[in-house]
Amino acid sequence: MVRRPVAWVVAVVLFGEAFGVAAVNWFLGVVVDRQDMSLAGLDPDVMSTSSKIGGIVFGLYFAFCGLVALLVALRDRAPAGFGRILLISAAVVHGLLGAFAWGLLGWVQFLFMVVVLALIVLLLMTYDRQPGPAVEGPQGAPSGDGGSPLTPPPAPSAS
Repeated sequence: MVRRPVAWVVAVVLFGEAFGVAAVNWFLGVVVDRQDMSLAGLDPDVMSTSSKIGGIVFGLYFAFCGLVALLVALRDRAPAGFGRILLISAAVVHGLLGAFAWGLLGWVQFLFMVVVLALIVLLLMTYDRQPGPAVEGPQGAPSGDGGSPLTPPPAPSAS
C-alpha cells in the first residue's frame, strides 16, 4: 500500500513548509524593521510586527496540518472531523498559493505548490473509503457491498 508513505511524505513536507514560512516572514519582519521606511504611510513597526505574527500564525497552521498527516501515518487511519477539514483547507490554500506563485514568482514555485497540493489530495483520497465487512445475502453468502442498485431488495420475512 502507498497510503502510509504518502502520509509520511505529506507530514515531512508540511513541517518543513511550516518552518520555512515562519522563518521567511520573520526575516522579512526584521528587514522591514531595519529599513526604517514607511510604505504608503504605514508605520514600519506595525508592518514588521504584522509580518512576524503572520509568519507565526501560518507556521502554526502548516505545523498543525503536518501533525494531522503524522497522526494519519502513525495510526494508518483516515483523518476525521477537524483533521480532515484542516487537510482540505491546506489543499485549497496550496491551490491558491500555486496560482499566485505562477504570476508572481515563477513556474518552479508553482510546481512546488502543485506537488504539495497533489500529495495532500492523494493522502485524502487514499484514505477515503475503507472496505467494510461483507454483508450476508439472502442465502447466507456474502454479497459484497450489500446488493446492486439494479437488483430489488429482499422481501421482508413475516415473523
